[in-house]
Amino acid sequence: MADHVALITGVGPGLGAALGRRFAAAGMRVALAARDLERLEAIAADIDGATAFACDVTDEDAVAGLVSAVESRLGPIEVAIHNARAAPAKASVLEMEADALRHHFEISALGGFLVGREAARVMVPRGRGAVLFTGATASLRGGNGFAAFAQGKFALRAIAQSMARELGPKGIHVAHFIIDGGIGDADDDSRMKPDAIAETYFRTYAQDRSSWAFEVDLRPWSETF
Repeated sequence: MADHVALITGVGPGLGAALGRRFAAAGMRVALAARDLERLEAIAADIDGATAFACDVTDEDAVAGLVSAVESRLGPIEVAIHNARAAPAKASVLEMEADALRHHFEISALGGFLVGREAARVMVPRGRGAVLFTGATASLRGGNGFAAFAQGKFALRAIAQSMARELGPKGIHVAHFIIDGGIGDADDDSRMKPDAIAETYFRTYAQDRSSWAFEVDLRPWSETF
């Protein structure tokens, strides 16, 4: 996989960094993207073969420029992972401002669409590639106080479903991951370890196309459903 590139957007020190480590461990070149380049470069410095790129995933021109820059500097993108999200902040619908919904929609859904579209535009002519999306429990059900977060994740799931149906027959594996639990370390493994989640992403990416998974639901063993 030395000539393959993994593009990961919305990279922070948790899951994003873990995804970078896992795909780099497979021998791939890794492009890490986020808005804060200084913070991102510190993460990239700890991952062999990683390069940091500044990008706002809600900016159409910026995402197109990101994909072009990654392809020209690193090589063909074989997997693109949209991991960007706005942090869920609990708020009553009686007090919520419209800008809160717009903010979550733009980062989760619009950002996912732009990253997926631009990645697909370079993958389809090659007849191969994968586009992976990070969802959440809120992708499936809304919760008291989380209307803004949920509508963005609901929309992202719908976009992923539509992309999978259109792009699968063109050789592009589209998958959506539901992360149902807190991410981090805990002595009793009650929280989801970033490296364990990243391993599932990689195994999904590596699936034989005769049995691609679209949706993977991840939760800690202590989850009661």
